[in-house]
Amino acid sequence: MKDTNNTSATVETLDDLAALVDYSLMETLNTDPEATSDGVDHTPRQVFSGHYVPVNPTPIEEPVYIAHSENFFHELGFSDALATSEDFIRMFSGDSSQLPEPMSRMGWATGYALSIYGSEYYEQCPFGTGNAYGDGRAISILEAVINGNRWEMQLKGGGRTPYCRGADGRAVLRSSIREFLAQEHMHALGVPTSRSLSLYTSKTETVRRPWFTNGSYSRDPEVMIEEAVAITTRVAPSFLRVGQLELFGRRARKKEHPKAIEELEQIVLHLIDREYSDVIDKHLPIQEKVILLAKAFRSRLTALVANWIRVGYCQGNFNSDNCAAGGFTLDYGPFGFIDMFDPRYQPWTGGGVHFSFLNQPQAAERNFSMFCLALKPLLASNQDALDQLDEIREGFPQVMQGQMIKMWASKLGLETFDASLFNELVKLMIETSVDYTIFFRELSTVPEDISPLTKSFYGDAVLNEKILKRWSEWLEKWRSLVDATTSESRENLSKQMKAFNPKYTLREWFLVPAYKQATKGDYTLIKELQEVMTNPYAEQSKEIEEKYYREKPSEFFEIAGISHVSCSS
Repeated sequence: MKDTNNTSATVETLDDLAALVDYSLMETLNTDPEATSDGVDHTPRQVFSGHYVPVNPTPIEEPVYIAHSENFFHELGFSDALATSEDFIRMFSGDSSQLPEPMSRMGWATGYALSIYGSEYYEQCPFGTGNAYGDGRAISILEAVINGNRWEMQLKGGGRTPYCRGADGRAVLRSSIREFLAQEHMHALGVPTSRSLSLYTSKTETVRRPWFTNGSYSRDPEVMIEEAVAITTRVAPSFLRVGQLELFGRRARKKEHPKAIEELEQIVLHLIDREYSDVIDKHLPIQEKVILLAKAFRSRLTALVANWIRVGYCQGNFNSDNCAAGGFTLDYGPFGFIDMFDPRYQPWTGGGVHFSFLNQPQAAERNFSMFCLALKPLLASNQDALDQLDEIREGFPQVMQGQMIKMWASKLGLETFDASLFNELVKLMIETSVDYTIFFRELSTVPEDISPLTKSFYGDAVLNEKILKRWSEWLEKWRSLVDATTSESRENLSKQMKAFNPKYTLREWFLVPAYKQATKGDYTLIKELQEVMTNPYAEQSKEIEEKYYREKPSEFFEIAGISHVSCSS
């Protein structure tokens, strides 16, 4: 790969961006030997080998600018005017036919395996072999080194690929707005994540999707609706997934073709180069690299999931193919931010308890087990290395528990976690029906009595003297413990806790009006949510506080499309 120590870049035109391209994946890894030479490869088919398929994106009709991430543009050194320039809009709405050299006019899609909560699946593949899973509508179109950092840019909804399995390759405006806003919100929350670059919709192109009727309580979509298509560009150091490594691990394990073990080694080394080069010496033998990779990914994954729970985020569908091998949040499909605290909160109707809010550490462990299984063929000749890998895998729950204990202690402003105090709190939060975000933010004021905490109580708990008494007793224990374990002043403690417990999270009932307005060409709420949700720890105006720092209205509970969503996008 090329040297990534570029000087600071100022990108005002597409030609400026073209000067920074560096297609390490296409230059380093193997192309599908059955791929077309022109990138016109949009019909569902099996892909038996190779790391990627060169494929052209399919442009959306008459693209219209909705938004771009000003914060991320500034980090990249991009001019804001670039987002509304004709050639930039053309490129990031799927038209690669006129890109300046040395930009590639072909993008690429990648394959991966499917495992759900640690179980391998093949039968959902239309061919029954597992060789049709992959990027069905996500097409990477650029890899560049910008200000010393390598970034891959990927169109979500960029059209059909060989992995589309018969679908149309499109994303709708509704889901694109959700992902666009969520990624930058998560970044502002301090949670590792892919980033949002731009969002464009089509004036004329629509697709049909299953959805819910207005005011429905149904768990399953009831009608087909016509929705505008959109493309949001997501950006990350790489889009390598645990499921990707699994695919090559399975092929090597089963000796599916002569180059199977070689291709597994290539993609693992590429992952290390892209995501872990700062912690793994490139001169080490492959088996030592694999062991260090497993340790580093375990550290990142456990920290990530603890971060999710800290901010009240539930991934919804945490399959291994939705688990970034770089250890950051990827694929904002049926995600949600919790309102009323419920350990079993699950925004996706198809997700079940196994992907629910407080089961995310267990789901992460299953994904990590599949990651380790994929690496094993590379260690087959070294029993000591295999034993080390097993030890790393078996140590996941302990490391995960350590991250969770550290996180809960910080949320409570404690130097040391107190299990008794915490367990009592969880019981009270469930019995009282407490708003998760509001409760911890109000606790961060280090209150003298429970009055501020009652702002987070749903229903009539504020009228229940027994519950209020138990809360007062809990708060007294908490304050005593804080006094005994921290040397910080109340003011400094409050400041620390407020930096850890956000005031604003991107709740679904904030998003629904924004995407409904957007269908009429009004993007006002999208802009407002961008501003509010990229400053989630800040004390904002009284008007913003009244609008976004409040409990979920009772009329929205159990309503389809607000309290729960399908995977339709």
